Amino acid sequence: MDKSFNWLDPFASVDLGIGEWADGIKGWAMANRSLIQPVKTFFEGVIVRIESTLQAVPPLVMLILLTLIAWQAAGRRVAVLVFCCLVVLGLLDPAAWSLAMTTLAIVISAVILCVIIGLPLGILAGKSDRFEQAIRPVLDTMQTIPAFVYLVPVVMMIGIGNVSGVIVTIVFALPPLVRLTSLGIRTVNANVVEAARAFGATPRQILFKVELPLATPTILAGLNQTIMLSLSMVVIASMISVKGLGNEVLRAMGRLDAGKAIVGGLGIVMLAIVLDRITQGLGRSGRERGHRHWWQTGPVGLVANLFHKQA
Repeated sequence: MDKSFNWLDPFASVDLGIGEWADGIKGWAMANRSLIQPVKTFFEGVIVRIESTLQAVPPLVMLILLTLIAWQAAGRRVAVLVFCCLVVLGLLDPAAWSLAMTTLAIVISAVILCVIIGLPLGILAGKSDRFEQAIRPVLDTMQTIPAFVYLVPVVMMIGIGNVSGVIVTIVFALPPLVRLTSLGIRTVNANVVEAARAFGATPRQILFKVELPLATPTILAGLNQTIMLSLSMVVIASMISVKGLGNEVLRAMGRLDAGKAIVGGLGIVMLAIVLDRITQGLGRSGRERGHRHWWQTGPVGLVANLFHKQA
C-alpha cells in the first residue's frame, strides 16, 4: 500500500530499492562463484604453505628463533620479554601453541598481501595529490564501516574458511599502511630530495635511495598498526569458520566456557605483544642503535665479532 508523502517525515514514503539491489548482487555473486575460484585458490595456497611451515617447526625451535629475531630487531630486553610471552603462550594449554601458529599464519598471510597492495598505493598517494584525494574516501570507508559488514559480501563470493578470513582482514587492516606510507613520503625533507636531484639522481633513485629510506620509520609504524588490526580481526573472522585462537574464543563464548575463553584471549594477547615489540624494534633509528648498522648488533653482530676476532 502506497503511503502519502509527508513533508514532516519524507523518508517514510521514499524507497530507493537498495535492499533489492543488494539481493541482486548476492544472486550474481552466488551464481558466478567460479569466477572467484582462481583468487580463492591463490589465497588458499599462500595460507596453507605458511601454516604448514610454521606447524612443521618444533615449538622449542620456533621459540628460540623468534627470541633471536626479537633480540636482533629490538635488543636484549625485548628478547627476554618475547621469550617469556612465548613460554606463557605454550603453557596456557597443550593445543595453544598449534592454534597460535594457525593464527600467526593467517596474520602473516594478510600482512604480506597488505604490504604488496598497500605499499605501492601509499607511494602513489604520497607522490600524487589527486590520487591521495581520490583514495581518501575509500580508506575512510574501510576504516569506519563496522567489521561485521565485511563478512557478508566476502562469504557470498568466497564462502567460509581461512581464505575469507584473510580477505576480510586485508580490507580491515590495509588503510593504516597506505596512509602512513603516504605520510612518510610526504614528510621527507624537500631539501634532501632537491639535493639528490641536483646531483643527477633519477626519480627512481630518489624514491628507492632517498625517500623510502627516510620514510622507513613511518612506514614501519603503519606496518605495526596493520599487524595489530589483523590480530584484532581474529575473533571476528572466526565467525566465518576461520581457525586458530579466535575460533577458540568464539566456541568458548557459545558454551560459556571461561577457561577456554581465557586461554584463547591470553594467547592472542601474548602473540600481539610478540609481534608488536618485534615490529617496533625494526623501526628503531640508527641513533637508537648507537649509530651502528643492524648487522653490527644482536646475535648477528655477536657472531660477526667472533669471526672477526678469529680472523
